Amino acid sequence: MTGTQGTARVVARRTVVAAAGATGLAAALVACGGSDTAAESTGSDTPADSADSAASDASNPAAPDDGTGGGGGLTAVLAKTSEIPEGGGKVFADQGVVVTQPTAGEFKAFSSKCTHQGCAVKDISDGSIHCPCHGSRFSVADGSVKAGPATQPLPATPITVAGDSITLA
Repeated sequence: MTGTQGTARVVARRTVVAAAGATGLAAALVACGGSDTAAESTGSDTPADSADSAASDASNPAAPDDGTGGGGGLTAVLAKTSEIPEGGGKVFADQGVVVTQPTAGEFKAFSSKCTHQGCAVKDISDGSIHCPCHGSRFSVADGSVKAGPATQPLPATPITVAGDSITLA
């Protein structure tokens, strides 16, 4: 019987580990997914949503609940449009994104991770996003390489501009 009991424990452990992994994956998908429930579409918060909303608002007081039902106010405002200079931009290191305004009223966003060796870009000037590690420069208009050693453009990042607020989409 000893051999049978050992096998049962291995199967039980595998089952527990698989179930724990599946539970974690399900939780991540639920957290990242959208919903069209009545609570979200009316803007009312459940107790859990209220805690998340409060945490989001505490970390970014400029994050108003615009009442669009966009996840209970969990989308934080990156910047006001007036904070992004025309022909330039601003790096948001914590979010891993750089937002630019190539021409008046046109806003773009790209990954702030240089495609050469993954360094974080640091500044924007003269219509270029600059990587301090090896000197790569990227266009504020489309993220394309203006000067190497990078050979790939900065990947675009979806943003939403609503009124004077810019948020990650």
